[in-house]
Amino acid sequence: MDPLLSQLFAGLSVGSVLLLAALGLALTFGQMGVINMAHGEFMMAGAYTAFVVQLVVADAGLSLMMSLGIGFLVGGLLGLLLEATLLSRMYHRPLDTLLVTWGVALILQQVARDVFGAPNVDVRAPEWLSGAVTLLGVQVPKTRLFILLVAVVCVAALSIVLKQTPLGRRIRATVTNRDLAETSGISTRATDRLTFFIGSGIAGVAGVVLTLLGSIGPTLGRNYIVDAFLVVVAGGIGQLKGAVIAAFALGISQALIEFSTTASIAKVAVFVAVVVFLQFRPQGIVSVRTRSLA
Repeated sequence: MDPLLSQLFAGLSVGSVLLLAALGLALTFGQMGVINMAHGEFMMAGAYTAFVVQLVVADAGLSLMMSLGIGFLVGGLLGLLLEATLLSRMYHRPLDTLLVTWGVALILQQVARDVFGAPNVDVRAPEWLSGAVTLLGVQVPKTRLFILLVAVVCVAALSIVLKQTPLGRRIRATVTNRDLAETSGISTRATDRLTFFIGSGIAGVAGVVLTLLGSIGPTLGRNYIVDAFLVVVAGGIGQLKGAVIAAFALGISQALIEFSTTASIAKVAVFVAVVVFLQFRPQGIVSVRTRSLA
């Protein structure tokens, strides 16, 4: 049982990374229908934020905690700038947003190369995250547990914002029926910008915690963007609960398949499984309930 438990914890770890990568997409894609291919580069910006903060703050633990907040602001401001300058002119044109944000992603990658160089760089993990803890007889790295904790906190905070705050009610109203929300006096334009800020900020946080897993480089986000979209689509467009379920389901499935095969085969198998699942349930795991008879 120990190898299976080890793979289960590995799956939870992979799922937490996928969830952080997809959480912001679930919010922005669900509300505005924007296919933001630059989301991965916002994660990359958050990772480089952690690198820069550590150059200024010598204490690795303090710099990590500071980087989480600063990374959120950096990612959020980049998303806000993108929405205000380009995406606001392209709503209801998803293919155009895909092409434009893909171009923005390439530009941000080149900017990172020019500023930080092409080689990957490392960010030191604090001492209190070194080593592993024993859970059910299995050694689990502390860094993985920390990433899982950050994912849980982000989901809880986003859930509270969506369910308990006026902003959350405006977001849910806009997602459910944009035209009706506008006739009710809700400024959907301001709601879109705040939503994009929050979603992109979470991408920055994801980038910060990814520095705990290894070296970072200009192409960091490209490694996660496809998996993040898989989580969003499989979970249900704009559904926070669906994104959580899909992220951990994909992570655990990939880890268990990898146990008896290889990492490449596991990734392909999970992708095929998602495609087959969407053939039978195109709305995803969780769908929006409406009173429409259509």
